[in-house]
Amino acid sequence: MNRTGTTRRTFVAGAAAVTGAGVAGVAPTARAAAPRSPGPADAPDRSVAVLGGGVAGLTAAHELAERGFDVTVYERRALGGKARSMDVPGSARGGRRPLPAEHGFRFIPGIYQNLPDTMRRIPFPGNPNGVFDNLVAPGEMMFARTGREDLRFPIPWPGHRPERLTLDELRRALTALLDTALNLPLHETAYFVNRALVFLTSCQERRDEVWERTPWWEFTRAARMSEDYQRILAIGVTRNIVATKAEEASTRTVGTLGEAFVLNALGRGADGPPDRILNAPTNEAWIDPWVAHLRALGVEFRIGWTLRELRYGDGRISAALVDDARGARHEVTAGHYVCALPVEHARRTWGPALRAADPQLARCDRLRTDWMTGIQFYLTERPPLVRGHVNCIDSPWSLTAIAQAHHWTGGDFAARYGDGVVVDCLSVDVSEWDRPGILYGRTAKQCTRDQVAREVWAQLKAALNDTGHQALKDGALHSWFLDPGVDGLGTPHPTNEDELLIHPVGTFHDRPQARTRVPNLYLAGDYVSVDIDLATMEGANAAARQAVNALLDRSGSDAPRCVVRPLFRAPEIESLRRHDLFRHRLGLPNALDLG
Repeated sequence: MNRTGTTRRTFVAGAAAVTGAGVAGVAPTARAAAPRSPGPADAPDRSVAVLGGGVAGLTAAHELAERGFDVTVYERRALGGKARSMDVPGSARGGRRPLPAEHGFRFIPGIYQNLPDTMRRIPFPGNPNGVFDNLVAPGEMMFARTGREDLRFPIPWPGHRPERLTLDELRRALTALLDTALNLPLHETAYFVNRALVFLTSCQERRDEVWERTPWWEFTRAARMSEDYQRILAIGVTRNIVATKAEEASTRTVGTLGEAFVLNALGRGADGPPDRILNAPTNEAWIDPWVAHLRALGVEFRIGWTLRELRYGDGRISAALVDDARGARHEVTAGHYVCALPVEHARRTWGPALRAADPQLARCDRLRTDWMTGIQFYLTERPPLVRGHVNCIDSPWSLTAIAQAHHWTGGDFAARYGDGVVVDCLSVDVSEWDRPGILYGRTAKQCTRDQVAREVWAQLKAALNDTGHQALKDGALHSWFLDPGVDGLGTPHPTNEDELLIHPVGTFHDRPQARTRVPNLYLAGDYVSVDIDLATMEGANAAARQAVNALLDRSGSDAPRCVVRPLFRAPEIESLRRHDLFRHRLGLPNALDLG
């Protein structure tokens, strides 16, 4: 839930409900389900209050509206939540759109199964598969080393055309591979491969009971290994695919997602390439068309409305206490309530009586969040970077980045956005806010906003300009934009409205189910227990589907249930996992575990 205001360039929808789209000219696709009759207007069990308008809330609204429920979404700030894009204030000139900014760059890998299904059901002009067709696949990625040549990796996929390399780029790539090969001891590589096979062949009970309580750092024995092993295999891999910290993340979380990505790269159980991003700012490519489609399905939105408390009485949620955009208090009543807020905001609205009614709500207090926030740099020259994601694995603030203009379609960046001078947007995620930087010797939280920008720029240059190749030029830096959800930087009490759920050991067992013991309350968010154990848009989407299914069961609806697709499991390994289950129950280690 978010502050007052509507999403940027929201598609207008109204009378075009006849076509299942808005007056913006969006046509329905074959996969878009037609709205069912909502039933009698006075039937209370057909009304649903969805509290939160991020990916989880919009997914729940989508699934419920297609099944004929009367849905109202209450959102505090802006629809799309952490997934939205936003305007840089005052940046538009000459009839152009404002410069696009975001909480962090979007990443929609092929391991996702549920979110792409939703995207295919959101109409978009000229796209047979809706907004799904706005996904594009970068062909490469890079581990940027400070003081050493950078590791550049192609991302193979059928039909992919490899990026063309200059002779100098080829020289650098080969130098980096040889440098890594010579500095990463062979026995350490073999050990890491063994640990990967141990996890791959571990049964689910061992994963849940043992590996969930084992840090990835410990599982991989990283503390005993070389610096290259630590930076590339233990830390770099986890940051790139799991966006978490190797030192505290559970092996269950890292291993499960690592397994899925490896199988995805091999073409097994994949919805698409391992790396996919949107071909335009998120609201243009996805969120605005989604909102327009939901309006056409009859969903109503209350933007700027803040949930204060879920009132509990007589064994049910009796009302949601919500402040409107002007601060006036309302008692919102509905047949059902889907709480789709991030966990750090949701648990503030659960009073003692409600927590007593369902102990899993109280356990959510043990779930932890941390800062992972984006900053965008607007450039007057296209940087000669890898055309894909860059992981600055030696940077103190754990930076990952992508230059976006190459991947965005629809015309020249300078002609569409800003003042006509900016030609690219370098979007950077800052994952570590509690370690000193290289300019000021302060943590990111201790720096002012301007100091954060200077520090991030310095760390990027240290990683990318360090071997005689000037990828980033100070003279090409036009401006920057730091997520407005971060406030109070440089003061004793900095705050972040959009923290990220993290996965320290043991916390998986504190994640709640979408179905609660309260008969008209359901939970939807990336903190809910779903197959993808990670703070992701896929997890939020899957949790919302589970919440809708629970609501359908309790309301006695005959509407079809939402399909919730699990992560792919390679069938040829199941016999090894069954053998490991036998060993685990006897108290024996995995057969491949060399310790």
